[in-house]
Amino acid sequence: MSAVLPIDDQAQVVLVDDDPHLRQALSQTLDLAGLKVVALADARTLADQLPADWPGVVVSDIRMPGVDGLELLRRLQERDTELPVLLITGHGDVPLAVEAMRSGAYDFLEKPFPSEALLERVRRALSLRRLVLENRSLRLALADRQELSARLLGQSPPMQRLREQIGALAATQADVLILGETGAGKEVVARALHDLSSRRNGPFVAINAGALAESVVESELFGHEAGAFTGAQKRRIGKFEFANGGTLFLDEIESMSLEVQVKLLRLLQERLVERLGGNQSIPLDIRVIAATKEDLRQAADQGRFRPDLYYRLNVAPLRIPPLRERGDDQLLLFQHFAEAAAARHGLPVRVLLPEQRGALLRHDWPGNVRELQNAAERFALGLDLGLGRQATEADGGLQELVGGSLGEQVEAFERALIAAELARPHGSLRSVAEALGLPRKTLHDKLRRHGLNFNESGGFSPEDGE
Repeated sequence: MSAVLPIDDQAQVVLVDDDPHLRQALSQTLDLAGLKVVALADARTLADQLPADWPGVVVSDIRMPGVDGLELLRRLQERDTELPVLLITGHGDVPLAVEAMRSGAYDFLEKPFPSEALLERVRRALSLRRLVLENRSLRLALADRQELSARLLGQSPPMQRLREQIGALAATQADVLILGETGAGKEVVARALHDLSSRRNGPFVAINAGALAESVVESELFGHEAGAFTGAQKRRIGKFEFANGGTLFLDEIESMSLEVQVKLLRLLQERLVERLGGNQSIPLDIRVIAATKEDLRQAADQGRFRPDLYYRLNVAPLRIPPLRERGDDQLLLFQHFAEAAAARHGLPVRVLLPEQRGALLRHDWPGNVRELQNAAERFALGLDLGLGRQATEADGGLQELVGGSLGEQVEAFERALIAAELARPHGSLRSVAEALGLPRKTLHDKLRRHGLNFNESGGFSPEDGE
């Protein structure tokens, strides 16, 4: 019968051989060389025992009862095609071993072999395995960063810091408190934490505590048994229990009553939940991500939030910067949302006017990203942004829908930009050229090509003026 031995990340070599004498001799050789060895008499359960991304090497005899070395190789490759498997073979099985190498085996040793040959191959295989896992880790980290960058757009320093914090916290099991104004994207951040964590295959359950009536919040969160209260005709599984094995996102946590806060604190500390009207404590394996738009410390000082719950939640805080602190990210996000809206409605993409750009950058965005997304939607539909003066008559060229070839679009865009600048108050054409960053000769050429004129009082006239 096979011995079931623990195979963890500390084990470097798993040795499988049904010959007890050879198994003991090889184990001693590897052990004396400073390698941690797990020795098995057969391979029936080995593939199921190995942890994901196990950093070691498997050394196996080919000829064994039950699961032989070739079948073991096949099973291991189903789990990880890059796991090094070193086969031990007798003289008559060399053709089999060569065929196994074509199928993905790392190497083989023909009996009898010197101890040094075994150690040399095992060490080379371990070095290769370390390199494979390092590259795999780098690829995963890069994919996570790319996914985060796609979800949380922006190159401003606050957003770069936020993505770094999310990447670091996602790999942990810590509960998280997200701090952010209305519309800043708290659920987007919570979902990113879940999707980049080891719980990504578990449920993500989002609930807005502020949207729940006080009379049902406990039942929604903790569940209830039949008959727990009037109208409770059958058992109900609460959100915490439903999120078991995954993540529960609890938004507007500041709106919870002090009574519910007591139960939440107990749940966070004990990872147990009791349904209303029930006596059974149900163990939970969940991560709780809470979010608030308020200063919970201030709320605690005012007696509206339990201080012990605040300190329990505030272990891993994440602050989402408001849109007004993100500089040119506003324009990047606006363009992204406008293009998405245009595609959704089957419309061509509109070009943003210089005055509109200024209006976007000057706006305080009390509704944050959600408000900006709504403005981009209106823009894509050809409606007014609602952010103040956005254009002049001279900007008319920029209001046209983008169409035609790339060259035609570039020409139209250039003409509109120059026309918009000409409409601003300038005392000389030199001032216009400086504002556009162009030599005067180049500007003269572009004015002639685009049929534009300038006068000192602003606007357009038949004659250019210096």
